[in-house]
Amino acid sequence: MKKIGLFCVLFALMLIGHSCIEEQDFGQYDDLSVIPKFESSIIYIEATEEVINLAPNTTFYSQEFDFNPFSESVFADRVVDGVITYELENTTSKDLDIKLEFLDESGVILDTEIFSPIYKAPSAVLKREVVYGNTGESLDIIINTSKIRVTANNLSDNSSVSTQPEPLIVLKSSGKFSVRVK
Repeated sequence: MKKIGLFCVLFALMLIGHSCIEEQDFGQYDDLSVIPKFESSIIYIEATEEVINLAPNTTFYSQEFDFNPFSESVFADRVVDGVITYELENTTSKDLDIKLEFLDESGVILDTEIFSPIYKAPSAVLKREVVYGNTGESLDIIINTSKIRVTANNLSDNSSVSTQPEPLIVLKSSGKFSVRVK
């Protein structure tokens, strides 16, 4: 009986030893392609009709925002493509226009998005998607942008008043970018 038990133990050890000795293939890493998507809010701006009425037929809002998501080469060199989504909602009694300018470090305009005219309420929420990469605008625009300038103009007078409870213009934007991990 002891011989059968010893034989079983030796046989089991041989099987375990054989499976542990099998050569491992670590070359799979070279074939691995991981491209996660990163999504983030970019700009959120709102202005009340009261503020807009302070600037009839002229600019009521102008500001520059820092935009450096790709300032590190680890991201800039690995971004594959992306989409910036804009949403505009106007519940005021004003016709408006909004311009976004993408600026590099020297202040040179790389690209411009214009929303004009944005009609007074009632109007639908305006949604626009701008694609960057192989099927759209050049990725260099986003990679080299360091500031975004937003300018909004009142195309109307200062006497009309909306019947909405809290009339505003709201601009939201977000970006979703694919970045190669290796």
